[in-house]
Amino acid sequence: MKCLRDDETLDDLNLKGIHVIQKKNAFRFGVDAVLLANFIKVKKDARIVDLCTGTGIIPFILAGKTHASSIIGVEIQEEFVDMANRSAEYNDLQDRLKFINGDLKDLGLIKGIPKVDIVTVNPPYKLQNSGLVSSNDKDAIARHEICCTLEDVIIACRILLGNNGRVYMVHRPDRLADILCTMRKHRIEPKRIRMVHPSVNKAPNIVLIEGQRDGGSFLKWDPPLYVHAEDGSYTQEINDMYNSDTLG
Repeated sequence: MKCLRDDETLDDLNLKGIHVIQKKNAFRFGVDAVLLANFIKVKKDARIVDLCTGTGIIPFILAGKTHASSIIGVEIQEEFVDMANRSAEYNDLQDRLKFINGDLKDLGLIKGIPKVDIVTVNPPYKLQNSGLVSSNDKDAIARHEICCTLEDVIIACRILLGNNGRVYMVHRPDRLADILCTMRKHRIEPKRIRMVHPSVNKAPNIVLIEGQRDGGSFLKWDPPLYVHAEDGSYTQEINDMYNSDTLG
């Protein structure tokens, strides 16, 4: 492949022949992105923006599994945007996917994007001053609130969403109170939550959240999702996410 660099890999998503370019030794997508993509409810011809898109894994999954008409990824790291756009070209998806190098705190940029039906986001989970910060800047930016905070993300979502539009986020359960309070502060009503557990009898380590712009007060809890069975293999639900061409 001519557009592949020496320090990159071309990875098969096992989804309608779609492949994505990733760095060999930098941040690579994990199960959380797959979980979020399969948590989203997408109507035909929906318009979507994916914030903190990285190399575009969520847009590529949604392109393969839905009939969304337009998916825009926004990412602050120029190198990742370059990879995502080359992946779109490789998969001949330029008519549906577009990746923008920009800062979601740049409200001029965010306001310049037409209103959408759905915003998805897999943001940095960790507070800037919490835990060990990776010596690799790319990893640190992906995992810690270095370039944006949770509130920055929610503000951008509020601006991007059209009337009654939905935001879908994956995060960590220990930040749940912060997430719900910040959503309500910016008039995005939490509507649905699903806890994800590594396995049965283990505490959840991922939370999936759906919110609605100017939505009414009603919160639904989905059944818990277990990633691994007792023997360490993926559960049937996780296998179905990886092997199905449709969502949910």
